[in-house]
Amino acid sequence: MNLARVIGEVVSTVKDPNLVGTKLLVLQPIAATGEDSGRTLVALDSVGAGVGEHVFFVRGREAAFPFYPAEPPTDASVVGIVDNWHLWEASGVIRSGRDYANLPRRGNSSGDAEKPEA
Repeated sequence: MNLARVIGEVVSTVKDPNLVGTKLLVLQPIAATGEDSGRTLVALDSVGAGVGEHVFFVRGREAAFPFYPAEPPTDASVVGIVDNWHLWEASGVIRSGRDYANLPRRGNSSGDAEKPEA
């Protein structure tokens, strides 16, 4: 699965019959840090995502699975909406994938961030 930001919608009045009633979204793939990563693409929406939301998507044959038993001609589909994500950097500071700002430090009296339990 890959992370992306929804940056637009595609409107198509003439399309394959298996795509009728399916929303097409324009995605900008992003790295875990939130920075753009790769070329934009069009994906089918299986979860009701909208412009501005962060999503995860799949590519390849698996992209048609959310629409079973229909078999739409697709090589990319949005399969989830991301609420948030967090990264641990080498410095131990938590970074939020939603607002890219430092989150409050958890834990000890010295103010050092603690890594999550495994």
